[in-house]
Amino acid sequence: MSSSGEWQCVRRGKAAARSEKRTTSEPPEPLEPPEPPDRPRDRRRITAAVNDLRDEDFWLEWRDVLCGRLMESAGDGCVDKAVREDECLLDCVCYGLGNFSSCVSARYQLAMLLLLFDALQIPVGRCSMYDPVFTVSECEILRELGFAVLTENEEGKRAVCRPTLFYLMHCGKALYNNLLWRNWSPHILPKVIVIGNSFLGIQERMLQRELERDYGFLSDIVNACEETSLPCSQRFLDVFNDTALIRFPPDKLQKLPESIWANPSEPQYQHCQDLEIIQRENRS
Repeated sequence: MSSSGEWQCVRRGKAAARSEKRTTSEPPEPLEPPEPPDRPRDRRRITAAVNDLRDEDFWLEWRDVLCGRLMESAGDGCVDKAVREDECLLDCVCYGLGNFSSCVSARYQLAMLLLLFDALQIPVGRCSMYDPVFTVSECEILRELGFAVLTENEEGKRAVCRPTLFYLMHCGKALYNNLLWRNWSPHILPKVIVIGNSFLGIQERMLQRELERDYGFLSDIVNACEETSLPCSQRFLDVFNDTALIRFPPDKLQKLPESIWANPSEPQYQHCQDLEIIQRENRS
């Protein structure tokens, strides 16, 4: 746990798996010293990543799928013509992005979010960002780009009252489970839209009994959500693999037993040895 007691999404890739297999007799690999903060340099790198992704064919597929589906979701709350135009726009929350100044994957994930806002004509200021690993310099860069940077650890427990996009790239299962718990209602979940790890992929990689025991809200909703897989090229496989657009159509939610919605208990995760997020201290 970090000294601040905040959570952080754990990203486990092939390199991490290889490092776990080292014997204790092998010397650790030397770490390169971190680059000193340089906001102009980091802004240039973000711009370069945006331009790089814009030339990728799979971005065009993302754009076509997401523009159609997300504008449809935003439009569901705008049947009344008296509603102001800005009230029809999606809100956005991004958790667990990582250190985009030093991590190439995080930088491209941020670039993809910026491309998406541009395509949907959503002001960047409608998006709130949080990751406890953000440096002071990174928070300043995000504010310069127009994002709102949160200062409190919500653990994913963000209640919504209007259509909201959650950009949760390679985040821990508990984060998704907490988000579902906080909005556990057949009337509220349709307002939640997720771009993140495929729920079906999570289900396939876990024993069903462990999914039900540890991540009950994920387990209950996985067959009632609508997933659209989002493609990526081989070059960006480590950045965007297993990513899906996930929505919760009212007609599917209405088919679930009514008892499933009654008195949802806040997740506690007593049996999870690898929770993948760091929880707040002094939990009540």
